[in-house]
Amino acid sequence: MPRIGIIGGSGLYNLLKSPKSVIVETPYGNPSDMIDTGTIGNVEVAFLARHGKKHQIPPHMVNYRANIWAMKHLGVERIITANAVGSLREEFPPGQIFIPDQFIDFTRRRPLTFYDGPEVYHVSAADPFCPHMNTLLYEASKKMGYDSHLSGTYVCIEGPRFSTRSESKMFRTFADIIGMTLVPEINLANELAMCYSTVATVTDYDVWADKPVDTSEVLKVIKENEEKVPRILQDALPVIAGARKCSCGRRLENAKI
Repeated sequence: MPRIGIIGGSGLYNLLKSPKSVIVETPYGNPSDMIDTGTIGNVEVAFLARHGKKHQIPPHMVNYRANIWAMKHLGVERIITANAVGSLREEFPPGQIFIPDQFIDFTRRRPLTFYDGPEVYHVSAADPFCPHMNTLLYEASKKMGYDSHLSGTYVCIEGPRFSTRSESKMFRTFADIIGMTLVPEINLANELAMCYSTVATVTDYDVWADKPVDTSEVLKVIKENEEKVPRILQDALPVIAGARKCSCGRRLENAKI
């Protein structure tokens, strides 16, 4: 059974050796796509295309609860995700790898929890990302020679539109990068006591800069940098696959009312 799950763009699918597709039924409906199990190096993993393999699901319509529940059902204990983000800081240019350790939620209409009752849990989100996996992913990124940054704040917006200039300027006062897919994915992983880290690729300066965000430019940068995340994963996974050296698995202790 795979202990590590990878959620990201369908381009990561090519990393898997001997992939097998698995259909997982969940209490929350269908996941974004079938989950593919296979190996990267000698590490057994489960891969899910967050937006579907044809990228047909916009960020605000992703069935995050089904995705995370399905991963847990397959035996996954640790989730690594790939995200494309905008930069809210001049010092974090397009092409940089950013591994955040905090987030701020500006989503509006997404189901955020597995605990809708009758059981009630209040799970701490003080440190939502797995510090151990964050460090290992950062070390792998630096080993590859990539311009990388460890720690910072990801602000997640509802989408699918980009920010207004005023919104972007406001977000700059308390966050470093901006995207549309982190929440509630990370909340749900925390609620199931799973480790969670993200490798974010900066694709553009957000609209606080002089030039408005342009989808074609974002896609261009993604294409230019598409080899970075796979290389980081290939280097880090054998180390991550060892024993869990964090407290993420104890998130539910003392959380139930």
